[in-house]
Amino acid sequence: MNPPARLLEVGELDLVLEQARWAFAERQAASIAAHWTRVRKAKPSLFNGRVLLLGRRAIGPGANGVLTLKGAFFATDYADYLAWEEFGFPGEPVDNCFSMAALRTADGAFLLGEMASHTFNAGQVYFPAGSPDPTDVFDGQVDLESSARRELFEETGVRAEETAIAPGWTLVFTPQRIACMKLMTLAVPAARAKARIDAHLARDPHAEFSRMHVVRSPRDIDDERVPVFVAAYLRDAFAQRSVG
Repeated sequence: MNPPARLLEVGELDLVLEQARWAFAERQAASIAAHWTRVRKAKPSLFNGRVLLLGRRAIGPGANGVLTLKGAFFATDYADYLAWEEFGFPGEPVDNCFSMAALRTADGAFLLGEMASHTFNAGQVYFPAGSPDPTDVFDGQVDLESSARRELFEETGVRAEETAIAPGWTLVFTPQRIACMKLMTLAVPAARAKARIDAHLARDPHAEFSRMHVVRSPRDIDDERVPVFVAAYLRDAFAQRSVG
């Protein structure tokens, strides 16, 4: 049985990119190559680009006193990451730390996308997201808000500037994963937002999402397809709303 997700509110992220060698990738290079060959046979559209994984990390007061996630990323191949996950996260402690655009609408619903059939996680349902990559690095800092903004636009056609972006982050911890949730609220109701995004997806044969799902309450969470870290965030958000 998987351990439950743990949620933590932080004010800031202070993340850097460091040059580091990953012992797992070097030690299991042959197994990784064989695994990637199998993955590509099943999903030919996958691309073995560079992604960033989080090595050392700590949580504590930042420069201005607010609670901050501090850490250092290193770059590796996407094939290395997929194999590491498939092989059960062997080796030294590493986290897949990434941001998600938690897209909420004016009527309090959340919009999640269903991954298209050509993607690695086909059929899963979650917020716009993606592993950070070198384009998210500015002057040595890894900018996960920039990553969330980019993924939101690439996957839905919605620009972050169209939303009200909440300060701070909700971190959701599960084994070897830290989902950094950035709440972004559209000033239109869910039905209108869904229709707009679905129309955008229909025009793009290479879209990562096939369609959008509206989640208005915990009853709408499909635990078979919504990852545990997204489900935990949604349940917490609805619980806080009911208390408020």
